Amino acid sequence: MANRRKKGRLVSGILLLDKPLQLSSNHALQRVKRLFNAAKAGHTGSLDPLATGMLPICLGEATKFSQYMLDADKTYRTTAKLGVRTASGDVDSEVVSERPVPELKREAVELALKTFLGDTLQVPSMYSALKKDGQPLYKLARQGIEVERKARPIHIYDIKLLDIRGDELDIELTCSKGTYVRNFVDDLGELLGCGAHVITLRRLSVSGFDEAAMVTLEELQGIAAQAKESGEPEEVFGALDVLLQPAWEAVKNLPKVELNDLAASYLKQGQPVFVPNVSAEGKVVLFNQDADVAEQFVGVGEVMDDGRIAPRRLVSTE
Repeated sequence: MANRRKKGRLVSGILLLDKPLQLSSNHALQRVKRLFNAAKAGHTGSLDPLATGMLPICLGEATKFSQYMLDADKTYRTTAKLGVRTASGDVDSEVVSERPVPELKREAVELALKTFLGDTLQVPSMYSALKKDGQPLYKLARQGIEVERKARPIHIYDIKLLDIRGDELDIELTCSKGTYVRNFVDDLGELLGCGAHVITLRRLSVSGFDEAAMVTLEELQGIAAQAKESGEPEEVFGALDVLLQPAWEAVKNLPKVELNDLAASYLKQGQPVFVPNVSAEGKVVLFNQDADVAEQFVGVGEVMDDGRIAPRRLVSTE
């Protein structure tokens, strides 16, 4: 049986979506996919409906490299409400306890925040999207079911106390993958002796992408509507496609290796190649420097023990 061609355009790139409040990451993904009429799309790490901010959406060939963004460091800004602890660690569940909030001086809060810096272990919330026997934990939690979760290693690189307003704290933190801000705020509340939960959460950055490059769904819809007035579908997609980051931006933090046409050809056939003067180890991002138009992104390779580079994830040449 012949392979069925996927519906939609073979468009590739990364859209830095500013996800709105009260919309799931999957619903946001589907809206973007429809706007771009993309044949293939995926997001790089869910944001809760409560959370807003950067949700990188990979289209086409960029989906092959989404894992690198899932594993990337992230920066968040959150507002913690002191004195009230909730089951989920945010405003979307029942109150577990209420305690008076002591008078907190900035120095005392900053001292408490410093204890979270560096490597630590964090037990994922029952209200997370992690799965147990195929079921997301948050679905089990809403049924009143609690299961054992293993503590996972995380790293918090930086924490800034932006403001104190009575019983609210504005905090910005940069952390490794797998860090749950709700757990962090809950732990901070216990350390301060009064409990706390998240009332706002915004992701500012993923893998160093600039917050200023984000676009909202409303902006996308407005651009598409304006372009439609031309009556040409190409105008609509052209206006949207210029907003995409190139697929290689997903792996921009890997060491760069430049290939000639011959080496690129062998790699595309699945054969390891030797590239002179490569000092990098592990995964590398590959470019064909002999390509007709500037440098052509080839994909991701891995430096082997014998110094050759083996192909690991390559973009399609179709």
